[in-house]
Amino acid sequence: MIRRRGSALGERAAGEPDNPDFRLSAYDFDLPEALVAQYPAVERSGSRLMILRRGEDAPAQAAFADWLRYLPEGCLLVANNSRVVPARLRGRRPGGGSLECLLLTPLPLIEGAPLTREAVPAVFAAAPRGGWREAEAEALLRPARKIPRGGLMRFSPDMEARLAEHGPFGRCRILLRWRGDLRALLEEVGEIPLPPYIRRAERGDTASSSGEERAPDRERYQTVYARADKAGSVAAPTAGLHLTPALRDGLVRSGREWEEATLHVGYGTFSPVRCPDIRDHVMHAEYAELPERTLAAVLRAKAEGRAVIAVGTTSARILEGARELRPDLFAAAGGREPEKPAELAASRAAARAIAGRGNDAALPPGGMAFAGWIRAFIHPGRPIGVVDGLITNFHLPGSSLLMLAAALAGRERLLRAYREAVAGGFRFFSYGDAMLIL
Repeated sequence: MIRRRGSALGERAAGEPDNPDFRLSAYDFDLPEALVAQYPAVERSGSRLMILRRGEDAPAQAAFADWLRYLPEGCLLVANNSRVVPARLRGRRPGGGSLECLLLTPLPLIEGAPLTREAVPAVFAAAPRGGWREAEAEALLRPARKIPRGGLMRFSPDMEARLAEHGPFGRCRILLRWRGDLRALLEEVGEIPLPPYIRRAERGDTASSSGEERAPDRERYQTVYARADKAGSVAAPTAGLHLTPALRDGLVRSGREWEEATLHVGYGTFSPVRCPDIRDHVMHAEYAELPERTLAAVLRAKAEGRAVIAVGTTSARILEGARELRPDLFAAAGGREPEKPAELAASRAAARAIAGRGNDAALPPGGMAFAGWIRAFIHPGRPIGVVDGLITNFHLPGSSLLMLAAALAGRERLLRAYREAVAGGFRFFSYGDAMLIL
């Protein structure tokens, strides 16, 4: 049984009334481990779908393939087109022992995105040297403590790394060296980094770690619309795993719209919320890009009163995170400002510090309305200004993803639906079933 428990009451200011929406313990529920999906459905669109409408307590149930029956007429869907990188590397450490390295820095930034050392200390591409390229990157190493600072790690004849600095919980800074095309090298020697709660081939078990066993995940742990030039995630935007080209084509033919944006999903998406008062939680930084075309479609939909539906929590974080940092871009979309402007100002300042931009936003790349680092922690009590609905999977107790869904559906209504999902045998998390919140 999976549970995440906080204290009975979250910390709050003196005299402030208790609000259970801010308590970590209020996002706990019983989840049998057997309901955490270890494999995807046989067919992508073969998952189940729970439909939860705000204002209605009783959710409906359907097959995901019938999603058009429930999507609002003329709605706009925004999806995350980031591609999962085979970022798990197995190699040899000094002394000959084996090691595992999970690259955490998004691949486009390792390859040399125009970011300075001051902006992102963990990313700094150096000039080629003797046919080799070098870049600092963040990685999760196992066993980290058995690798000395400066220790050489070899992954292939064309890829190696030295440990630059130890960090907490196995997170380290490394100097990655490679020759040739880094993306092609990772495709050749890397493995798809399945989430930690999927316990099979990717966990390194000798009985089930053959390439043949892992091969299906190369295809199924990617969305059909993931773009090769947007490879940079270490976790999939899993709400999109249910979609097929036929479902997307049917969506467009029905008069609904489809647009895309990019958020490179990091390992921090699996980090639990530990603060008794969830407002104290600090969201991990994520690199996002919002194309001008997608922003224009969003503004058009909002002006015409059509719903904007995020395909997955990552797409919601792109839209709400960009609006938090650049409210001027979304001025035409309206939306309620936070009750605590000082809190939003502090969040914007923190995000700008991540991006190293000071108070002035740097010009995004061509064709992009926004590009930069965001820390969008969406939870009840935090106003949502862009997203009207959400397609999402079922999330783990006490997770920031569950809190994001609760911000749209209402915590109590969402948890009632989750209890119904558990009773009905719905499958949870990355390879599990889906929910449509309207």
